[in-house]
Amino acid sequence: MLTCDPRLVRDFWLYDYAPEVLDTEARRYPPIDALAAALGGDVAVRPVPIPLDCTDGFNEAYYGRPEMLLDPAARQACSAWSFVDDGARERFDRGLRRDLESGEWERRHGHLRTRPTYEGSLVLVRAIP
Repeated sequence: MLTCDPRLVRDFWLYDYAPEVLDTEARRYPPIDALAAALGGDVAVRPVPIPLDCTDGFNEAYYGRPEMLLDPAARQACSAWSFVDDGARERFDRGLRRDLESGEWERRHGHLRTRPTYEGSLVLVRAIP
């Protein structure tokens, strides 16, 4: 089962700019322990590396391309954005634009631009009876 570990969702840089979005995401995923108990058997949980050029529209797919999330169409591909109000989206937009223009995002997270993959909250849960 491909899912997100809700304990890890807020570890992404986006939390600094849109905590409401990632709080929403974290609440939408069941705890991994609950999934493991429901599946039963021998359960293994492995992180799924996200490639830098990932074309799927989930938030962590833009780990090294923050400018992409300034595009409302890119945000619409991730349903959690639809659960926050316009004010949260506007604060995100202003904050990220400010930090990109000033170089603050680059200083804090610029190393992500050259990482071929990112291990965030995306995990593969495998159960063998």
